Amino acid sequence: MSNRRTRRAAVTGIGVIAPNGLRPDAYWKSVSEGVPVLDRITREGCDHLPLRVAGEVRAFDAAAIVEDRFLVQTDRFSHFAMAAAALALDDAGLGSGDPAEPFSVGVVTAAGSGGGEFGQRELQKLWGQGSKFVGPYQSIAWFYAASTGQISIRGGFKGPCGVVASDEAGGLDSLAHAARAVRRGTGTMIVGAAEAPLAPYSMVCQLGYPELSTVDDPDRAYRPFTSGACGFVPAEGGAILVVEDEDRARERGAAVRATVAGHAATFTGASRWEESREGLARAIRGALDEAGCAPEEVDVVFADALGVPEADRAEALAIADALGAHGTRVPVTAPKTGIGRAHCAAPVLDTVAAVLALEHGQVPPTPNVLDVCHDLDLVTSRARPAELRTALVLSRGLMGSNAALVVRRGGESAR
Repeated sequence: MSNRRTRRAAVTGIGVIAPNGLRPDAYWKSVSEGVPVLDRITREGCDHLPLRVAGEVRAFDAAAIVEDRFLVQTDRFSHFAMAAAALALDDAGLGSGDPAEPFSVGVVTAAGSGGGEFGQRELQKLWGQGSKFVGPYQSIAWFYAASTGQISIRGGFKGPCGVVASDEAGGLDSLAHAARAVRRGTGTMIVGAAEAPLAPYSMVCQLGYPELSTVDDPDRAYRPFTSGACGFVPAEGGAILVVEDEDRARERGAAVRATVAGHAATFTGASRWEESREGLARAIRGALDEAGCAPEEVDVVFADALGVPEADRAEALAIADALGAHGTRVPVTAPKTGIGRAHCAAPVLDTVAAVLALEHGQVPPTPNVLDVCHDLDLVTSRARPAELRTALVLSRGLMGSNAALVVRRGGESAR
C-alpha cells in the first residue's frame, strides 16, 4: 500500500482585469451588487459594425503595468493576462517572479480570439506600406499561446507550461490542467485566461456566430433564461489564479481561498444546443464524481448562460438531469450578464466570482434578468446570503465543448 499523500490543488492568489474592475475587490463589489457595465462599443473602427454592445475594459493603462520590452511584442489580450498574473502572484504572497525554484512553477492559459488587435495593425502595414514595415513580433503576438509564454518569461517560470485551445470551455479546462499538474507534483501553477476580442478585425470574425446579440440597448442585449433572450454580447478582460499544493501553501503561511475539487469535459458539436443537454449533464456528473461530491452538496451553480433560447433550455434541463430534484432548488447565478461573455476568460471570471462568493457567503445576482422562464432558482435583483461550501461552475463553447468545475471553500473537504 502506498503512503503517498493525496495533493490538493489550492487557490491562493487571484488577479482580475475585467470591465467592472481592475482588481479582485473592485470586481467582487460590482458583481455582488449586481452592477451592469455593458455599454455601447467605443473602440475605434467599430462604429459601423452591427455588433453594438460589449463589455469594455476601460481605464486600463498597459504601459503603467507592463514593461516596454514586453509591450512592443504583445497584444492587448496578453497585457490583460500579464497584469492579472502580477496581481495574482502578489495576492498569493509570491512576489513578481524570479522564484527560488523556477522549475516548480508552471503556467497554463486558455485563449480563443488571440491577438487580433496586434495582428490587424501589422496587416494594415503590410497592405498599406509593404512587408518591410511589418514588425517581427507579428509572428508571435497574435498566437493564442502568447500569454503563457510572456507570463513565464516575465516571471522566470520554468515548470510545465501550456495553452488550452478547447473553445470557451477551455477556461475551465485550463484550471483542471493546472490542478492535475499540482496533484502530480508541480509546486505552483499560474493559470487562467484573458481575451481582447473588440478590435474591428476580431469583431468581424465574430459576426458569423448566430448566437451573437446585435441588440443596441445595453439593458436588453444579454438576457439569458428569459423570454427575451437574443444571444450574448462579448467582453474583454480576464482573470489569472495561483494554484498550488495545499500543504505547501499552508507551510509558507498562505491563505487557502478555495480548492479545485473536480472537473470533467465533453463535446457535443457546434450550435447543437439541444444535444448540449446530455453533454453538459455528463460533464457535471463527472466533475462531481472526481470531487467526491453528492448532487445535494452543491450550494450554488454559476451558469454558462449563453442567452440563446435553445441553449438556455438545454442548460436548465442539464442541471436538473445531473442534480435531480436539487437542480430546481439550488441557487443559480450568471454574473456575466452584467459584463459580457469574455470567451475563454468568461468561466475563469465565473470561477473567481465563485471563490469570492464562498468567502463572503453571498450568491451574486444576475444583472438585467427578471422574467425567468425556466425551472431554475435564478438569483436576480440582489445578492442572496447563504452558507456556501461548494460551487459548481459551468461552461459551453460555441464550437461544442462542455465543461464543469467543482470548487470548494478553503478548508472544506468532501462531506
